[in-house]
Amino acid sequence: MQVDYSRLWARLKDKGIKNKTDLIQMAGISTNILAKLNKGEYISMDSPHKICTVMNCDIGDIATFRK
Repeated sequence: MQVDYSRLWARLKDKGIKNKTDLIQMAGISTNILAKLNKGEYISMDSPHKICTVMNCDIGDIATFRK
């Protein structure tokens, strides 16, 4: 099963954040985590927690699972 982060990218766009790398600074995540997000790979729950905190949302607002 793969993780789909398209909701995250849409949310960034809705907030006027055009550069995904801005997420690194905003949420305090690493470039490695951003690469995994782009590939739809699993990451520890710590990173989505950081992202949801700065974006004021829930995990379901930024990610879904695909079969």
